[in-house]
Amino acid sequence: MDQDGGRNGSRGFFDPTRRFKGRAELYARHRPGYPDGVVTLLEGECGLAPGSIVADLGSGTGILAGMLLARGCRVFGVEPNAEMRAEGERALASYPGFVSVDARAEATTLPAASVDLITAAQAFHWFDRPRARAEFARILKPGGWVVLLWNLRRKDANAFAVAYERLLLEYATDYERVDHANVTDAVIAEFFSPAAFQVRVFPNRQVFDDEALEGRLLSSSYAPAPGHPNHAPMLAALRSVFDLHNERGTVAFAYDTQVYFGRL
Repeated sequence: MDQDGGRNGSRGFFDPTRRFKGRAELYARHRPGYPDGVVTLLEGECGLAPGSIVADLGSGTGILAGMLLARGCRVFGVEPNAEMRAEGERALASYPGFVSVDARAEATTLPAASVDLITAAQAFHWFDRPRARAEFARILKPGGWVVLLWNLRRKDANAFAVAYERLLLEYATDYERVDHANVTDAVIAEFFSPAAFQVRVFPNRQVFDDEALEGRLLSSSYAPAPGHPNHAPMLAALRSVFDLHNERGTVAFAYDTQVYFGRL
Protein backbone atom coordinates (compact mmCIF):
# COMPACT_ATOMS: atom_id res chain seq x y z
CA MET A 1 0.00 0.00 0.00
CA ASP A 2 1.18 3.50 -0.71
CA GLN A 3 1.07 6.77 1.16
CA ASP A 4 -2.10 7.85 -0.65
CA GLY A 5 -4.28 5.08 0.73
CA GLY A 6 -3.48 2.49 -1.90
CA ARG A 7 -4.11 4.52 -5.03
CA ASN A 8 -1.06 3.41 -7.00
CA GLY A 9 -0.35 0.01 -5.50
CA SER A 10 3.20 0.66 -4.26
CA ARG A 11 3.99 -0.24 -0.68
CA GLY A 12 4.86 2.86 1.34
CA PHE A 13 5.48 3.33 5.03
CA PHE A 14 2.13 1.86 6.15
CA ASP A 15 2.44 -1.75 7.28
CA PRO A 16 -1.01 -3.40 7.37
CA THR A 17 0.33 -6.13 9.63
CA ARG A 18 0.80 -3.54 12.39
CA ARG A 19 -1.93 -0.97 11.86
CA PHE A 20 -4.55 -2.84 13.89
CA LYS A 21 -2.28 -3.64 16.82
CA GLY A 22 -4.39 -3.65 19.98
CA ARG A 23 -7.65 -3.25 18.04
CA ALA A 24 -8.54 -6.81 17.02
CA GLU A 25 -11.03 -7.48 19.83
CA LEU A 26 -12.78 -4.17 19.17
CA TYR A 27 -12.82 -4.94 15.46
CA ALA A 28 -14.45 -8.31 16.04
CA ARG A 29 -17.13 -6.82 18.30
CA HIS A 30 -17.96 -3.57 16.55
CA ARG A 31 -17.45 -3.90 12.80
CA PRO A 32 -20.49 -4.58 10.60
CA GLY A 33 -21.23 -7.85 8.89
CA TYR A 34 -22.37 -8.17 5.28
CA PRO A 35 -25.90 -8.58 3.92
CA ASP A 36 -27.00 -12.14 3.21
CA GLY A 37 -27.54 -11.01 -0.37
CA VAL A 38 -23.77 -10.95 -0.87
CA VAL A 39 -23.46 -14.71 -0.49
CA THR A 40 -26.61 -15.27 -2.54
CA LEU A 41 -25.00 -13.17 -5.29
CA LEU A 42 -21.85 -15.30 -5.21
CA GLU A 43 -23.94 -18.45 -5.44
CA GLY A 44 -25.87 -17.15 -8.43
CA GLU A 45 -23.10 -15.40 -10.34
CA CYS A 46 -19.82 -17.05 -9.28
CA GLY A 47 -20.84 -20.66 -8.76
CA LEU A 48 -20.28 -20.64 -5.00
CA ALA A 49 -21.62 -23.88 -3.53
CA PRO A 50 -21.04 -26.26 -0.63
CA GLY A 51 -17.55 -27.62 -1.07
CA SER A 52 -16.22 -24.57 -2.91
CA ILE A 53 -12.65 -23.71 -1.95
CA VAL A 54 -12.26 -20.04 -1.06
CA ALA A 55 -9.18 -17.99 -0.23
CA ASP A 56 -10.34 -15.10 1.95
CA LEU A 57 -7.42 -12.69 1.77
CA GLY A 58 -7.00 -10.22 4.59
CA SER A 59 -9.57 -12.31 6.42
CA GLY A 60 -9.15 -10.35 9.66
CA THR A 61 -11.43 -11.52 12.44
CA GLY A 62 -13.37 -13.81 10.10
CA ILE A 63 -16.52 -11.79 9.44
CA LEU A 64 -16.96 -12.82 5.79
CA ALA A 65 -15.28 -16.19 6.24
CA GLY A 66 -17.94 -17.17 8.77
CA MET A 67 -20.70 -16.51 6.26
CA LEU A 68 -18.96 -18.66 3.62
CA LEU A 69 -18.26 -21.48 6.06
CA ALA A 70 -21.92 -21.49 7.08
CA ARG A 71 -22.78 -22.23 3.43
CA GLY A 72 -20.52 -25.29 3.44
CA CYS A 73 -17.43 -23.82 1.78
CA ARG A 74 -13.87 -24.63 2.71
CA VAL A 75 -12.13 -21.34 3.54
CA PHE A 76 -8.46 -20.51 3.80
CA GLY A 77 -8.33 -17.36 5.93
CA VAL A 78 -5.11 -15.60 4.91
CA GLU A 79 -4.26 -12.90 7.45
CA PRO A 80 -0.81 -11.43 8.24
CA ASN A 81 -1.80 -9.57 11.43
CA ALA A 82 -1.30 -11.93 14.39
CA GLU A 83 -3.94 -10.36 16.65
CA MET A 84 -6.60 -10.25 13.95
CA ARG A 85 -5.77 -13.80 12.88
CA ALA A 86 -6.12 -15.05 16.47
CA GLU A 87 -9.56 -13.45 16.76
CA GLY A 88 -10.60 -15.14 13.54
CA GLU A 89 -9.32 -18.49 14.74
CA ARG A 90 -11.35 -18.17 17.94
CA ALA A 91 -14.50 -17.11 16.13
CA LEU A 92 -14.32 -19.86 13.51
CA ALA A 93 -12.93 -22.73 15.59
CA SER A 94 -16.16 -24.71 15.32
CA TYR A 95 -15.96 -24.94 11.51
CA PRO A 96 -13.91 -27.93 10.30
CA GLY A 97 -13.61 -26.32 6.88
CA PHE A 98 -11.62 -23.33 8.14
CA VAL A 99 -7.85 -23.16 7.71
CA SER A 100 -5.97 -20.19 9.16
CA VAL A 101 -2.93 -19.06 7.17
CA ASP A 102 -0.26 -16.66 8.39
CA ALA A 103 0.57 -14.93 5.11
CA ARG A 104 -0.05 -11.88 2.96
CA ALA A 105 -2.29 -11.52 -0.06
CA GLU A 106 0.82 -11.03 -2.19
CA ALA A 107 2.33 -14.37 -1.08
CA THR A 108 -0.41 -16.62 0.25
CA THR A 109 1.64 -19.87 0.40
CA LEU A 110 -1.37 -21.67 -1.15
CA PRO A 111 -0.74 -24.15 -3.98
CA ALA A 112 -1.10 -23.06 -7.59
CA ALA A 113 -4.55 -23.48 -9.16
CA SER A 114 -6.02 -24.52 -5.82
CA VAL A 115 -9.01 -22.23 -5.13
CA ASP A 116 -12.35 -21.64 -6.83
CA LEU A 117 -12.82 -18.13 -5.55
CA ILE A 118 -10.79 -15.35 -3.93
CA THR A 119 -12.49 -12.86 -1.62
CA ALA A 120 -11.10 -9.70 -0.07
CA ALA A 121 -13.51 -8.01 2.32
CA GLN A 122 -12.54 -4.60 3.67
CA ALA A 123 -8.95 -5.48 2.74
CA PHE A 124 -8.03 -4.88 -0.92
CA HIS A 125 -6.94 -1.27 -0.29
CA TRP A 126 -4.08 -2.62 1.86
CA PHE A 127 -2.67 -4.84 -0.89
CA ASP A 128 0.27 -4.22 -3.19
CA ARG A 129 -1.89 -4.51 -6.28
CA PRO A 130 0.57 -5.71 -8.95
CA ARG A 131 2.00 -8.40 -6.67
CA ALA A 132 -1.45 -9.38 -5.41
CA ARG A 133 -2.80 -9.72 -8.93
CA ALA A 134 0.01 -12.07 -9.89
CA GLU A 135 -0.65 -14.14 -6.77
CA PHE A 136 -4.40 -14.21 -7.46
CA ALA A 137 -3.75 -15.52 -10.96
CA ARG A 138 -1.40 -18.16 -9.58
CA ILE A 139 -3.71 -19.66 -6.94
CA LEU A 140 -7.01 -19.49 -8.85
CA LYS A 141 -8.27 -22.51 -10.71
CA PRO A 142 -9.04 -21.89 -14.39
CA GLY A 143 -12.26 -19.90 -14.55
CA GLY A 144 -12.04 -18.93 -10.88
CA TRP A 145 -13.53 -15.71 -9.57
CA VAL A 146 -12.25 -12.69 -7.65
CA VAL A 147 -14.62 -10.84 -5.31
CA LEU A 148 -13.70 -7.52 -3.68
CA LEU A 149 -16.12 -5.92 -1.25
CA TRP A 150 -16.41 -3.06 1.20
CA ASN A 151 -18.96 -1.60 3.54
CA LEU A 152 -18.83 2.06 2.52
CA ARG A 153 -20.24 4.35 5.19
CA ARG A 154 -22.63 6.95 3.79
CA LYS A 155 -20.83 10.04 5.01
CA ASP A 156 -23.76 12.41 4.35
CA ALA A 157 -26.67 10.12 5.19
CA ASN A 158 -27.93 12.39 7.99
CA ALA A 159 -26.75 14.99 10.50
CA PHE A 160 -25.09 12.34 12.66
CA ALA A 161 -23.14 10.94 9.71
CA VAL A 162 -21.92 14.43 8.77
CA ALA A 163 -20.85 15.16 12.35
CA TYR A 164 -19.02 11.83 12.63
CA GLU A 165 -17.15 12.46 9.39
CA ARG A 166 -16.16 15.91 10.62
CA LEU A 167 -14.84 14.34 13.83
CA LEU A 168 -12.64 11.93 11.86
CA LEU A 169 -11.22 14.70 9.74
CA GLU A 170 -10.35 16.71 12.85
CA TYR A 171 -8.91 14.05 15.14
CA ALA A 172 -7.88 10.95 13.18
CA THR A 173 -4.23 10.42 12.40
CA ASP A 174 -4.23 9.60 8.67
CA TYR A 175 -7.86 8.97 7.82
CA GLU A 176 -7.88 10.63 4.41
CA ARG A 177 -4.79 8.75 3.30
CA VAL A 178 -6.03 5.26 4.11
CA ASP A 179 -9.77 5.64 3.43
CA HIS A 180 -10.78 2.68 1.26
CA ALA A 181 -12.94 5.05 -0.79
CA ASN A 182 -9.64 5.94 -2.48
CA VAL A 183 -9.95 2.67 -4.40
CA THR A 184 -12.08 3.96 -7.26
CA ASP A 185 -13.83 2.08 -10.04
CA ALA A 186 -10.91 3.03 -12.29
CA VAL A 187 -8.51 1.30 -9.90
CA ILE A 188 -10.71 -1.80 -9.88
CA ALA A 189 -10.94 -1.77 -13.70
CA GLU A 190 -7.15 -1.59 -13.97
CA PHE A 191 -6.82 -4.55 -11.61
CA PHE A 192 -9.19 -6.78 -13.60
CA SER A 193 -8.01 -5.57 -17.02
CA PRO A 194 -8.26 -6.81 -19.71
CA ALA A 195 -11.18 -8.79 -18.27
CA ALA A 196 -14.44 -7.12 -17.30
CA PHE A 197 -15.99 -6.99 -13.84
CA GLN A 198 -19.44 -6.38 -12.42
CA VAL A 199 -20.67 -4.37 -9.44
CA ARG A 200 -23.58 -4.91 -7.10
CA VAL A 201 -24.57 -2.68 -4.21
CA PHE A 202 -26.54 -3.74 -1.14
CA PRO A 203 -27.87 -1.52 1.65
CA ASN A 204 -26.50 -2.24 5.10
CA ARG A 205 -27.01 -0.71 8.53
CA GLN A 206 -25.38 -0.82 11.96
CA VAL A 207 -26.91 0.51 15.18
CA PHE A 208 -24.87 1.66 18.20
CA ASP A 209 -25.40 2.71 21.76
CA ASP A 210 -22.77 5.08 23.15
CA GLU A 211 -20.38 2.31 24.24
CA ALA A 212 -20.59 0.50 20.92
CA LEU A 213 -20.04 3.72 18.97
CA GLU A 214 -16.84 4.33 20.91
CA GLY A 215 -15.75 0.76 20.20
CA ARG A 216 -16.51 1.20 16.50
CA LEU A 217 -14.36 4.32 16.34
CA LEU A 218 -11.48 2.81 18.30
CA SER A 219 -11.48 -0.27 16.04
CA SER A 220 -10.30 1.96 13.19
CA SER A 221 -6.60 1.97 12.43
CA TYR A 222 -6.58 5.76 12.10
CA ALA A 223 -8.18 6.44 15.50
CA PRO A 224 -5.58 7.89 17.92
CA ALA A 225 -4.67 5.31 20.55
CA PRO A 226 -4.47 6.00 24.30
CA GLY A 227 -1.50 8.25 24.96
CA HIS A 228 -1.88 10.17 21.71
CA PRO A 229 -2.74 13.85 22.31
CA ASN A 230 -5.87 13.52 20.16
CA HIS A 231 -7.25 10.45 21.94
CA ALA A 232 -9.07 12.06 24.88
CA PRO A 233 -10.34 15.09 22.89
CA MET A 234 -11.63 12.74 20.18
CA LEU A 235 -13.61 10.67 22.68
CA ALA A 236 -15.02 13.80 24.29
CA ALA A 237 -16.10 15.06 20.88
CA LEU A 238 -17.63 11.68 20.08
CA ARG A 239 -19.67 11.82 23.28
CA SER A 240 -20.96 15.25 22.27
CA VAL A 241 -21.88 13.99 18.81
CA PHE A 242 -23.76 11.05 20.32
CA ASP A 243 -25.56 13.20 22.88
CA LEU A 244 -26.69 15.60 20.15
CA HIS A 245 -27.81 13.07 17.56
CA ASN A 246 -28.97 9.91 19.32
CA GLU A 247 -32.59 8.86 19.13
CA ARG A 248 -33.77 6.87 22.15
CA GLY A 249 -30.20 6.05 23.03
CA THR A 250 -28.88 4.88 19.66
CA VAL A 251 -27.35 6.17 16.46
CA ALA A 252 -26.85 4.29 13.20
CA PHE A 253 -24.42 4.06 10.30
CA ALA A 254 -25.90 3.53 6.87
CA TYR A 255 -23.61 1.65 4.49
CA ASP A 256 -23.50 0.74 0.85
CA THR A 257 -22.00 -2.73 0.61
CA GLN A 258 -20.21 -2.64 -2.74
CA VAL A 259 -19.29 -5.96 -4.32
CA TYR A 260 -16.95 -6.13 -7.33
CA PHE A 261 -16.64 -9.53 -8.99
CA GLY A 262 -15.07 -10.95 -12.12
CA ARG A 263 -12.43 -13.22 -13.58
CA LEU A 264 -8.86 -12.19 -14.22
